[in-house]
Amino acid sequence: MTLRLPLLLSLCLVLPVAADTLEIPVGQQGQATIELPQRGQSQRSVLERFGLPDEEHPAVGQPPIKRWDYREFSVYFEYDHVVDSVRHHQPRYPKEQQ
Repeated sequence: MTLRLPLLLSLCLVLPVAADTLEIPVGQQGQATIELPQRGQSQRSVLERFGLPDEEHPAVGQPPIKRWDYREFSVYFEYDHVVDSVRHHQPRYPKEQQ
């Protein structure tokens, strides 16, 4: 009898699961030929190679992560070293200017 109660309760708690399918149009993730800063590079070497960023975002969190935005990519730093570089999304079909 003691085994039936937990089994009965677990069967009652099972709810049907339904999910929607989300389809995102495929775009180009920037130009593949663009050189990006590599993991482990120092901020100084990024500055020397790519120049000043268009925008600098202050460090957040612990460890502190900061982001530098360039025209075609962003660079993420932990302290003073690159942890990742990401090309900016380029839509497949750019909006026409009016």
